[in-house]
Amino acid sequence: MVDREERIRRRAHEIWEREGRPQGREREHWDQAVQEIEAEGSEAERGPVVPDPTVGAGSDPARATPIPGANGKPKS
Repeated sequence: MVDREERIRRRAHEIWEREGRPQGREREHWDQAVQEIEAEGSEAERGPVVPDPTVGAGSDPARATPIPGANGKPKS
């Protein structure tokens, strides 16, 4: 696996190229790369979002738990 610093270096280079290779913005590109890499890490740590099997087109409304006040009537 590529270490963190190398990933940041590559991402900063990609950002620099995408922006037309401007001079004097190395720190800005590096900081942006750090933020993007850290955000990717946070997403990976959370893992994939697994849909709730009781919600959606495949759910059985007869088995759903009613929510008080959800049918437009006040809660009793």
